[in-house]
Amino acid sequence: MRAPSLVAVALLVHAVAGAGSHRVEVGRFTAPAEPQALPAGWEPLIFRKVPRPTRYTVVQDEVGWVLEARSEAAASALYHPLELELRAYPRLTWRWKIGNVLVKADARTKQGDDYPARVYVAFRYDPAQATAWERTKYGTYRLFYGTYPPHAALNYIWDTRLPVGATLDNAYTDRAKMIVVRSGGAEMGRWLTETRHVLDDYRRLFGGDPPPVAGVAVMTDTDDTGERAVAWYDALAFLPAE
Repeated sequence: MRAPSLVAVALLVHAVAGAGSHRVEVGRFTAPAEPQALPAGWEPLIFRKVPRPTRYTVVQDEVGWVLEARSEAAASALYHPLELELRAYPRLTWRWKIGNVLVKADARTKQGDDYPARVYVAFRYDPAQATAWERTKYGTYRLFYGTYPPHAALNYIWDTRLPVGATLDNAYTDRAKMIVVRSGGAEMGRWLTETRHVLDDYRRLFGGDPPPVAGVAVMTDTDDTGERAVAWYDALAFLPAE
C-alpha cells in the first residue's frame, strides 16, 4: 500500500503533557460510546484509489479495551494528529498482536507492500528545510487541500519475510522508511510490547534532526496482496529520554 504519510492531510493538535509528565498518551483505548465509534482523537485515512477500507473498531480483549483492525483486500489507516517535539519525548512505546501473517507480502515490492500490522510516525513539513522543488510540490498540495502534507515517516512494521532489524525505503517513496520490528508468524496471537527510540531512528535513516512530529497512525492493509488480516493495537505513548 502506498505510504499514507505522503497523501494524508494532518490536522495538528498539541499533545497534553504537563511539566514533569512521564509520557504522552496517544492510544489508551476505552469502551466506545457507540459500538462502531472510532476512539477519541483518531480519524480515518481513506485512499481514493482503494475501493475497500480496513475496518477499525474498539473491542474488549483479554487485556482490556483495544483497537482491532480487520482487512480483506483493503487498506486505510487510523491517524492521530499530534504536535510533539521528539527531543523531549524521543521514545515511542506500544503493544500489538496479529492473527495471521500475509503469505504474498514483500516489503521490497509494490505488489507486496502489505502488512498485518504497522505503526508509523509522520513528521511535519518544514519549508525552511526544503529544496526549491519540494517547496513547489508541497505548495501546490497546500493550494488544493489547505495545509501541507507530512514530509516524511518512519514505519514500524510486522513483516513476513525480512529479518527483525532490517530497514528499507518504502516501495512507493524514499520519504517513508520501513523498520522491521517483528517478522513471521512464530509470535502471532500474543501481545507484544515494543519501544523504539524514534529520534535515533530518524537520524540514522534520514540524517540530521527531524522536524516536529505531525501524527501517529496504525495500519493493517491487504489491498496489494488481496489477502485477509486481523490485528490489535493498544497502549501507544511517547516517553521521555531514559
